[in-house]
Amino acid sequence: MRIVLCYPVEQRHCRQIARVAPDAELVAASQEEIAREILQADIFCGHAKVPMPWSEVVAGGRLKWIQSSAAGLDHCLVPPVIDSGIVVTSASGVLADQVSEHAMALLLGLLRSLPVFFHATQAKEFVRRPTRDLHHSTVGIVGFGGVGRRIAEVISPYKTRILATDVFPVDKPAHVEALWPAERLDDLLAEVDILILAAPLTPQTRGMIDAKALAKLKPGALLINVARGPLVVETALVEALASGHLGGAAVDVTEQEPLPATSKLWEAPRTIITPHVAGQSRLRIDQMTDFFCANLARYLKGEPLANLVDKRLGFPVRLPASTLAGEAV
Repeated sequence: MRIVLCYPVEQRHCRQIARVAPDAELVAASQEEIAREILQADIFCGHAKVPMPWSEVVAGGRLKWIQSSAAGLDHCLVPPVIDSGIVVTSASGVLADQVSEHAMALLLGLLRSLPVFFHATQAKEFVRRPTRDLHHSTVGIVGFGGVGRRIAEVISPYKTRILATDVFPVDKPAHVEALWPAERLDDLLAEVDILILAAPLTPQTRGMIDAKALAKLKPGALLINVARGPLVVETALVEALASGHLGGAAVDVTEQEPLPATSKLWEAPRTIITPHVAGQSRLRIDQMTDFFCANLARYLKGEPLANLVDKRLGFPVRLPASTLAGEAV
């Protein structure tokens, strides 16, 4: 068995994986090497950021399992893979702590007018400006997988009212007032003061936050996007900010990355932009390797895999906890 890795592992991570599968050949491939190495892989763990010969991989019939090292799956969920027998698992929830921290930083930065005060600091202006409260606000979370659930946990001590939507609205925590199916997005939009996006990018979610959706938000509502940029139609977002209908936006992801210098989003009022860093952490590679090793052990024993992706849907299926017999997803 040949396991090919393509994420920034160190030798200690390779040794950790080798302890789980001592008889496997382990190859740590660079981005420059992965398109060649994957043709001889039985298992692939990583995130290829270069064009990949997926049709050739599928035709070869050797690759059996892809463990994405990212929560997003558009780098590997292409038609040949979707139509094949290759099993795909995601890293959904592996970096939920870090992404929830970043979501809170963006949100509190907007609420407490930190961009305004940063500019005032540069101008040496010691002037009081309006701020807003997180406490006692209504927060809507779109996408209630690993990240969405962690954000709800982190935000709940602020005495917030939390609503959420998800394709699989199961296992509602006590600190969440309502967990609705994805079809009730419009109901959620009308209720919230703060909208946090934590949904995967799929054909169904692409562009879901468009001009019509933004118009359904309360005047002055805030938008936080720590999911994927194309969930939001950026021209509509800029217009909603310019008109004043949207009270502010903080985005870690954008429709096009890197965000072009010509984008009007750079100049939009009441906006914070970070360059897709929500998942950054000194523990990132350790945590990904721990997750892969646990899933690899399951794979070798023939047990159900965590974060098993429904390739047609484009993300893992979340089943009620009572049916999982202790398996984490």
